[in-house]
Amino acid sequence: MEIKVLGSGCPKCKLLEKNVVDTLEKLGKKADVQKVTDYVDIAKFNVMSTPALVIDGKVVVTGRIPNPDELAKLLK
Repeated sequence: MEIKVLGSGCPKCKLLEKNVVDTLEKLGKKADVQKVTDYVDIAKFNVMSTPALVIDGKVVVTGRIPNPDELAKLLK
């Protein structure tokens, strides 16, 4: 599983990245988690608001931090 957290490095973006790593650990799953901060790379995903979460090339969340239950469902 390849996961990308898209964002400029703001507190919400950092929180989403931390939540993703923590949730993966709770689920006992391993994944390649990447932080994408370059605006050109973020634009390639057609994301207009960050933070955003991309799982295996598909944008699943934009402009918000999913709650723990939603995040766990997305990462299963």
